[in-house]
Amino acid sequence: MKQSVTTYRRLVTRLLIGTALLAGGSLSASAADSSLTVFDWAGYEDPAFHPGYVAKNGDSPTFAFFADEDEAFAKMMAGYTPDIAHPCSQSVAKWRDAGLLKPLDPTKIAGYDDVLPGLKSMKDLMTTEDGTVWFLPFDWGNTVMTYNADKVDEKDIESLQAFADPKFEGRVSIPDNVDDAYALASLAIGLKDWSDMTDEDFAKASDFLRKVHKNIRLYWVDATEITQAFGGGEVDLAWAWNDTAVRLTAEGMPVKMKKDTKEGLSTWVCGYVELKDSKADEAKVYDFLSAVNAPEVSNYLVTEWGYGHGNGAGMDAIAPEDLAAGGYDNVQKFVDNTLFQSPLPNELKAKMIAEFEKIKAGY
Repeated sequence: MKQSVTTYRRLVTRLLIGTALLAGGSLSASAADSSLTVFDWAGYEDPAFHPGYVAKNGDSPTFAFFADEDEAFAKMMAGYTPDIAHPCSQSVAKWRDAGLLKPLDPTKIAGYDDVLPGLKSMKDLMTTEDGTVWFLPFDWGNTVMTYNADKVDEKDIESLQAFADPKFEGRVSIPDNVDDAYALASLAIGLKDWSDMTDEDFAKASDFLRKVHKNIRLYWVDATEITQAFGGGEVDLAWAWNDTAVRLTAEGMPVKMKKDTKEGLSTWVCGYVELKDSKADEAKVYDFLSAVNAPEVSNYLVTEWGYGHGNGAGMDAIAPEDLAAGGYDNVQKFVDNTLFQSPLPNELKAKMIAEFEKIKAGY
């Protein structure tokens, strides 16, 4: 999959935005349609993700950006009131329970019936027991073992335990993200449903991350950082998102994903929610939700970003060779040996956050 000029510009934009956020700044894209504000990850303001909205309303919505979901949650709890936001699966229950979300009306979302059944069935994600819909899946993919095939022998990475193997000391990177870190650790100790994690499981998972810490070259913050780390030869083995290997392969580097480790891989799902205090015209809210769910978005998301789309009809329409290149040619196989990053109990998530900070500090 050849990277386009648009993709290159998007990477530069992400790097600039990330730098500003790390410096303590706050950035918003230039105001477009100011009657609708979407609180999102940098890069998702790309009009190719919501062409139907632009066609109907003449411009993109206004976008504001967050660096991570904990930052987004804190800002909204402090009174910031966007109209739509883009959390991932593990945060939806927390946001809902805090009273931030407004239920969605699926009859107003074009193509809602085409949302992939496997995403609809994720535990405590899209719907609650009373059938209320809270979340529209948009992008999904893996955090997966990723390696430089010129420097790492595949026989040495049959298991996720390789991340803790002393032979990789100083050559490993995992995300500076508590969810991805504990997804790796949960899988490594044989746990596929982390919402059922016991105190004993938590201790084992944390112990594994302490062993991994001894091998860490860097904890990567965003996709640009881990891509550059591979490109510059800083790391040879990483726990990374799909787009890392997609980008580097397009640049001719021998970086591959290993999705068939003994313990499996992690699958995350991100999507859109409406905020309870939204003042936007409901028609525009559903124009946007329908636009991001449109089947014509699927091809762009898969071929340019390396992620799956929530719309099954759109995924089915993608050329088989493009699906295969991204590993999406057999969705059932894709999710069979996986830990879904489903919503976590608030108490467990708080424990993970506190413990991960200790681990990164060397304790």
